[in-house]
Amino acid sequence: MKYLSAYPPALLAQVSELMAADKLGALLRGRYAGLHDIRTDRALYDYACELKGEYMRKAEPLAKAVFDNKLHVVRHALGTHTTIARVQGSKLKTKREIRVASLFKTVPLEWLRMIVVHELAHSREKNHDKPFYALCTHMEPEYHRFEFELRLYLTHLEAGGAPLWPAAVGAPGSDGPDPLQSSP
Repeated sequence: MKYLSAYPPALLAQVSELMAADKLGALLRGRYAGLHDIRTDRALYDYACELKGEYMRKAEPLAKAVFDNKLHVVRHALGTHTTIARVQGSKLKTKREIRVASLFKTVPLEWLRMIVVHELAHSREKNHDKPFYALCTHMEPEYHRFEFELRLYLTHLEAGGAPLWPAAVGAPGSDGPDPLQSSP
């Protein structure tokens, strides 16, 4: 249970019991209604800008927010926040980018919000310290619960469990064919 390694042994024992009884997936599915409709990079960018505008008006603008297929595998991260500096004439221009693992296309909106809030908070606070988590909980009061339950879901998937919210067939960003389109 690598995603839960920082939690107390008593909590890990409860999770192990749920997994042994094959109830972890049902517990998570019962807490969340279903998928969100943010499937494209443009929709993710608009969503991130909306959150930034609501809670961090004075922060530098966001240049890009995209889903990244390789992020989880390559960096062992679920999201990244980067600042790219470029010299333009005699000035140094910076652009802020957020990359979110593609896993978040097929999870409840609360978990997508949690990861976007996390990456936006990095634009003001670089380290995972008290001010960072205070900013996260300011933007999303249930931040810690959503993070824990996402870790439970990742543990469920790692143990061989099926995705609890498979992408709707034919939905934007899904890999399946659109059943409403006729073939020639």
